Amino acid sequence: MTDQHADLNAKFQKRIFSGIQPSGNLTLGNYLGALKRFVQKQDEGIETIYCLVDLHAITVWQDPEALRRQTREAAAAFIAAGIDPARSILFNQSQISAHAEMGWLLNCVARMGWMNRMTQWKDKAGKNAEKQSLGLFAYPTLMAADILLYHATMVPVGEDQKQHVELTRDIAAKFNHDYKTEFFPSPAPLIEGAATRVMSLRDGSKKMSKSDPSDASRINMTDDADTIAKKFRKAVTDPEPLPETLEGLEGRAEARNLVNVYAALADISPEQVIAEFGGKGFGTFKPALADLAVSKLEPISTEMSRLMADPAEIDRILGSGAEKADAIAQPILAKTLDIMGMIRSR
Repeated sequence: MTDQHADLNAKFQKRIFSGIQPSGNLTLGNYLGALKRFVQKQDEGIETIYCLVDLHAITVWQDPEALRRQTREAAAAFIAAGIDPARSILFNQSQISAHAEMGWLLNCVARMGWMNRMTQWKDKAGKNAEKQSLGLFAYPTLMAADILLYHATMVPVGEDQKQHVELTRDIAAKFNHDYKTEFFPSPAPLIEGAATRVMSLRDGSKKMSKSDPSDASRINMTDDADTIAKKFRKAVTDPEPLPETLEGLEGRAEARNLVNVYAALADISPEQVIAEFGGKGFGTFKPALADLAVSKLEPISTEMSRLMADPAEIDRILGSGAEKADAIAQPILAKTLDIMGMIRSR
């Protein structure tokens, strides 16, 4: 972040905002790339706001009952992973209408050229762009609204979402310039950890994805201990043992991925993993990784099952979180409307 951005952000309370789409089947990639870090941030003295972005989910058609179930499942994953609703704000986006309202206001600030450059739009729309929803095209502006609605100064994201935070900074800067104010901060992306981008267990060149046709390609947050262990033991690798140095992983995507996953689960560096397992074959390393993963993930999947058995309690937690989030969002939305010249007489 440049000195200019840092100077601007110094005027704002340190606040983290991040959201996950409740599209079902959260994976190990979601846990290591997001949930695990979200939990750690609770202990850093920074206000933490976490959102299940169900308005983003409907940029493509969703079965209503499935969306409700998936939203509760994502909430259960947050809580089971260690998010404490008493220390962090956890809610689903659609309970706060200010998200949609701020999204429209920022649609009128963002430029078409910026939106056309978004790589995820190009990837998702492909050759059928004319058949996609307007929401899918415009959702990066809603994402900017999600962040700026809380004056968030930091946004934990994976590498593939960094462009969206950069767009948010562009929108904030244009708003501040156009209205001659310093109302919005310039949020910084937080990209941390050894496994911010977890790759497929079947193909180390592809990101682990809940949409992959092969269930063996990913670890689901709902997998039981036996399934977790089996998937790691069957993960695709090459015939060579692990190298003695980290540089020896060059060109070995599957091996590098498993080393990174071990490091992230064990809270150590990839160099430390290599120091322990360098020269050993995957017949030794994969069972050790499987045991580690089970010890970390099986308690989460068990707690998720317990929470999902009481959907009313999940809804209560989300509602309570929405009340807390709304108390922050409404004054910021109101000031935005004032700055833009809207009459508000009731």
